Amino acid sequence: MVRRLRRENDRKLGGVDTTTSDPLVGRLLDGRYRIESRIAQGGMASVYLALDVRLDRTVAVKVMHRSLADDPSFVRRFIGEAKTVASLSHPNVVQVFDQGTDGDVVYLSMEYVPGKTLRDVLRERGRLPAREALELLIPVLAALGAAHQAQMVHRDVKPENVLLTADGRVKVVDFGLARAIEATNQTRTGVMIGTIGYMSPEQVTTGGADVRSDVYAAGIMLFELVTGQQPYDGETPMSVAYRHVHDTVAAPSSLVAELPQLIDGLVAHATQRDPDNRPADATAMLVAAVEAHRLVPRTTTPPASRMSHSMPGSGAHGTGEQRPSAPYGHPAPARDDVPNQTRVQPRASTEPPVAEAPRRTRWALLVAAAVVTVAAVTLVGFHVTRPVMVKVPELAGQSLEQARKRLGALRLNVEVARGKYHEQTGKGLVLSSNPAPGTEVVEETTVMLVPSLGAKRVTVPKIQGMSVTDARSTIAAAGLQIGAVRRYENLQVPRGTVLKSSPDVGERIREGARVDILVSAGMRMPDVSGMPKDEAAAYLGERGLAVTVNEIDDDAEPCTVIAQNPKARSEVDQGLPVTVTVSRCRDFWEWLSNGDTEADDDANNVMVPQVSGKTVADARNELQALGFKVKIRKLLSGDVVRYQRPAPGNERPHGSDVHLWY
Repeated sequence: MVRRLRRENDRKLGGVDTTTSDPLVGRLLDGRYRIESRIAQGGMASVYLALDVRLDRTVAVKVMHRSLADDPSFVRRFIGEAKTVASLSHPNVVQVFDQGTDGDVVYLSMEYVPGKTLRDVLRERGRLPAREALELLIPVLAALGAAHQAQMVHRDVKPENVLLTADGRVKVVDFGLARAIEATNQTRTGVMIGTIGYMSPEQVTTGGADVRSDVYAAGIMLFELVTGQQPYDGETPMSVAYRHVHDTVAAPSSLVAELPQLIDGLVAHATQRDPDNRPADATAMLVAAVEAHRLVPRTTTPPASRMSHSMPGSGAHGTGEQRPSAPYGHPAPARDDVPNQTRVQPRASTEPPVAEAPRRTRWALLVAAAVVTVAAVTLVGFHVTRPVMVKVPELAGQSLEQARKRLGALRLNVEVARGKYHEQTGKGLVLSSNPAPGTEVVEETTVMLVPSLGAKRVTVPKIQGMSVTDARSTIAAAGLQIGAVRRYENLQVPRGTVLKSSPDVGERIREGARVDILVSAGMRMPDVSGMPKDEAAAYLGERGLAVTVNEIDDDAEPCTVIAQNPKARSEVDQGLPVTVTVSRCRDFWEWLSNGDTEADDDANNVMVPQVSGKTVADARNELQALGFKVKIRKLLSGDVVRYQRPAPGNERPHGSDVHLWY
């Protein structure tokens, strides 16, 4: 599947093999998204076709350009906006699945929508008939309306951000990206300059935007759809911006005479320079657009541009026109077009002329009757065509069956979206609805229900025996995070190998929870400082280390270790060369006296007993009873003394230190 899509995209890119020209192609982002080919490239990002190897599905990955990815403020805002957009569930919005960073790559994972952009359609066909333009605009307004209800502003509505699928579906992309850009210095260097043709006056003058700015851009886009050009042009972007602020958008019918006044009114209302004079949001403009679509007659003879180009979605092999499907939530009316009026020529009268006064009276009666008839038809038409508005009820926490019944009673349609996991909402209950509760919508509008899948729990995978790197990947693939990594000496398990996890393998825990791992440190370098030379060398040799002894002149007690390399407690492998440095061996009393003739007073000396092999407690008690100070250091587990200094049988002054290792 992915290979076929990749071949098709290579063909669309002119046969260029992006595998060799783009360093991202072939790369596995975050251990999950394998980049297959580049689909498109723009001023802020490049879009790639990719395979989500975890879920085995084709996705589109949008990678931000390096100039943006290097800006911490952009990355921070970008992550926040991505989380907000991911919560927006609407059939006319390109779904955002995931966001992440991999080294210097900042990316979005999105729904892959094969097809073309509305810009491609305008390039291929030029202007569109009024009815067809509305059929493309209505799902765009539905998507924007859902975003506006969620307190979200697109900020960059334009044909390039509207995608059309082969089966006529319309999708809006890039919600939140412009807001993330605003957090950077990029706007000073013209990143937004390419969309100046759709910027509202307030965006030009203050840089601020709200839902009415999206309405303005939608009005400009409708103008372009029905005329084939934008309302303002100029030699520089600044001249175009000036016209947005100071000029009034011309009526589209001034460029294309056959356009109905309904289109002129829709464009004029949406593109008012004062935001307060525009529709309150995209939903308000949507209601007006649906009504205009109902009243605009179908064209029987397509313009010349429709005769030579296929409709969007017909693809390279399209042979005729394909009309986009009815917009989501606003089905096209099923009634026939308004018939053309038939003109009947008056027949020559054979009757004699009537008197002038009676003729005037009869004419007045006819006019009055016509006025009454028109008024009656208008009144009936108003009651028939006026849309019935209902409020979407609060449905969160109810079962799907209960929600269906409540919406059905209000003459609203129901569609169930893919469920989401939620810690507090039970499985099968409604998590959210779109449009949001309290929103006024037209009867027969479709309400999207998002059911809860309940609290998501994942199983702790087996990582025992893995390297730390492999364990991290396995834990991440299970939807968990690595917590604390603790290392313990273990001579039986190779250094760097995972010993166990906490929680243990097989336990089911909350998605995203942390898993601590215990890792073998192999052998830790023993602390032999202060130990007699021979005992230190023997002990290290027993541990499988290759020992070299280096004697130097030092003030420390003769024949005792004063330094070691590697340092104590560092992780080492068996067979590693080890160097111990000892104070040069000489007579203890010579070192002790150091010229003091009273140092060898036998009356003050005590014989050191043999305590090796005894428990630490017994050895300490015996030595302290003789007046020695006892220093104890641990080598291995257990409580039996292995080494002592001074050696048994040597005399030492009363109160001297005796060192024990166990």
